Amino acid sequence: MTIPPVPATPSGGVLVASPNLALRELIRHNFYDHCVPVQEVMGGADALLKLESGNWQLLYLDRRLPDLDAEELIQIIKRRFPGIAVVMLDSDRQSLPGFNPGRECEADWFAPGVAQISEAKRLRPARRDPHAAVAELPGMIGRTEPMQRLYELARLVARRSTTVLITGPTGTGKELVARALHQLSPRAARPFLVINCAAIPEGLLESELFGHARGAFTGAIQAYAGRILAAQSGTLFLDEVGELTLGLQAKLLRFLDQKEIQRLGSAETVRVDVRVVAASNTDLARQVEQGQFREDLYYRLSAFPLEVPALAERVADIEALSLHFLRLVTAPNPSPRLSWEALRILQSHSWQGNVRELQQVMERAAILAQGGPEILAEHFHFRVVAGRLAAAKAG
Repeated sequence: MTIPPVPATPSGGVLVASPNLALRELIRHNFYDHCVPVQEVMGGADALLKLESGNWQLLYLDRRLPDLDAEELIQIIKRRFPGIAVVMLDSDRQSLPGFNPGRECEADWFAPGVAQISEAKRLRPARRDPHAAVAELPGMIGRTEPMQRLYELARLVARRSTTVLITGPTGTGKELVARALHQLSPRAARPFLVINCAAIPEGLLESELFGHARGAFTGAIQAYAGRILAAQSGTLFLDEVGELTLGLQAKLLRFLDQKEIQRLGSAETVRVDVRVVAASNTDLARQVEQGQFREDLYYRLSAFPLEVPALAERVADIEALSLHFLRLVTAPNPSPRLSWEALRILQSHSWQGNVRELQQVMERAAILAQGGPEILAEHFHFRVVAGRLAAAKAG
């Protein structure tokens, strides 16, 4: 099969997304003489991050991605990056002699038994329809562009068992994203368990995660299975994962790699099938640099990163969110409307506490309105953190 030739000297950079090291090296080598910048990533999530942050003209995409379905990823790339040409490759994990990305692609490039290209095609991405919208995630509200990107990526990874790291400021709704991932996955009928790593004392957290045998420590009068085993075939959400001690990080890494756990006080190992979704409102990459978080665990957890935007980045969603919270507070009675001045104040507030702060403000406003038909500016009360108040006075 012959397809149109791939440009040998693209004006932008070349990105290669493949778990196949030999394929990545050969593509990079063949562009070396043309002084074309080539960067390599192993999976689809990293490819999307690179596409967001760089100037690319050409993407080589392996069908055998370790984290995402390549065909679904292509649809996102077509919508979000219409100027990028994509070449799909089908390869195995072996060496690829004779590969030349600058000439016409033919199905018999490689010797039998080494690697085969069953299909390679230059895609012509269509322009994104500005009126097309990705469906909101279950339990979430918002139609702004940052939320659309979140929905798109979350729906892409939800059906797989890929480990997901959700980041974003406090109060943005990271647990809602985790629950949505579970609900949209094949594991939806199985348990979804939450453990807040910052809320459980260090001495109890290991037992809470991995369980313990009877008599494992003082007070262990009966065996405990632990949250990981309790989430068997389902999803375990580790909130504030950055609070884990280095010792627990090592045990969590072993569980993720080996898919087995060992309870405290027991020599028996138990095989488990649990998808892990983690969240943090701190910069785990910086914690890695400071020696506070294991680098290998960080990369294991962030196989597919999702960032939840701050409320200040999605001001156009504030009205819909506010009305939603009013309906929750006043149900089953009719909910009040927002006055123009009230909406203006809401949209100009800094929202350091994000969606959680907005919910609390609207609940209080609904109470102060005393069943009236309209929420007014006078019904709002914003809590100012002491540090922010001092900074405002100093400014």
